[in-house]
Amino acid sequence: MDDSNPLEQALHTARALVLADLAARDVAEATVVSMVEDAVTHRRWWVEQWPEGAPYVAGLVAQDVQDALLERHGRWPLCPVCDAGDPHALEVEPELGPDPHWVCAKAGVVVAPIGGLR
Repeated sequence: MDDSNPLEQALHTARALVLADLAARDVAEATVVSMVEDAVTHRRWWVEQWPEGAPYVAGLVAQDVQDALLERHGRWPLCPVCDAGDPHALEVEPELGPDPHWVCAKAGVVVAPIGGLR
């Protein structure tokens, strides 16, 4: 990896943040890490086409992994805020923007920045 390349740096940071969240919720097994790698590969092409989108990559990779997990394993990350009702996943906000966070849409509460789940 070329650390001097801002696009590669954004992808590396996105990978690290999403892996930190997966590890915090004990779901960073090999198949899930492969999903992260697939998402980063897909977003590499995207950010090469639109370099100005580099600040958005972490949120997009988080959403890509969340979608892949939903298809194969179920909702992730589950909301730690709401005790009552059906379990639901946190959402990434903004959907396309810098400084993405995990948010409980039901309660309207910011839970953690991407990479900051506990």
